Formats: sequence, C-alpha cells, structure tokens
Amino acid sequence: MRPTVQFLFAHPAHFIALGLGSGLSPKAPGTAGTLAAWALFPLLLTPLGDTAFLVFLLTGFIFGIVAADRTGQALGASDHGAIVWDEMVPFWLVLYFTPDTLLWQATAFGLFRFFDIVKPQPIKWADSKVKGGFGVMLDDLIAAGYTLLVLAIAARLLAA
Repeated sequence: MRPTVQFLFAHPAHFIALGLGSGLSPKAPGTAGTLAAWALFPLLLTPLGDTAFLVFLLTGFIFGIVAADRTGQALGASDHGAIVWDEMVPFWLVLYFTPDTLLWQATAFGLFRFFDIVKPQPIKWADSKVKGGFGVMLDDLIAAGYTLLVLAIAARLLAA
C-alpha cells in the first residue's frame, strides 16, 4: 500500500511516522525524511536549548516506536519505506554533535544515508531480527552511532 495525504492525516501516529509528510515522497522517502530533519534541526534546537532538545530526542524516539508500529500495521509492512521518523530522530542526534558548518553537516548527511542504505553489521542484524516499532527505530539509531564515530575520527585526524 502506498500512503496518501488522507492516510497521513488519518491518525497522529501516521503523521509522525511519515515524517510530517516527507515520507510521502515518491522517490527516496528515507532521503527526503533525512533532508526534512536537516531543514527542521535549527528550528528545533534554537528555541529548545540543549537539555530540552535531548529530552525531545528521547521522547521522539519513544513516540517513534509507537508511531512506526501502528503505521506499519496499517500499511501492512512493519518497516514500510514511507515511515521516515526513524531517519529523522537519529539524524537530529547526529546533527546535535556535528559542527555547525555546511561541510560537516553535508558529510554527516552522506554518512548517515550510506550507513542506513548499506546496513553494515550490526545494523543489518537489527534490521532483520528486531521487529516492530523498536526495530524500525533501532537500526537507524545504530546508523547514527556509526556516523558519529566516523565524524569523530575525521575531526581527530583533521585536528592532528
């Protein structure tokens, strides 16, 4: 089933899981969701501040589990491609720890998409073995961890 705008607004869980509508993109919805997260990042971080933003991320992850599970059931696929909240919350975490320059953020975007698409272990394991909304959110959280690790190594090498 391909979700529609009507489906998006049929339940708050769908609106969240489909990344506020970015998951409706006909091509590369995961990339569209990640781009939407990048665009929304300064609008979220600035008014919230550090502590509130981190609480928002934790809350967004928990709500994402529920929203992805409910929306996946409604779409007939637990990790339907239109579900992109799982890209958004982890990418916000990546951006939080990424230097605030276009080059660093673009690199973070590319790395995150690479790890989400290629799925090296244990991302592949989580994607295939951990089911439901938690599984949907978990594999992208691990991709965020890989992204942050590579960015930290790059920052250390560039500082040397």
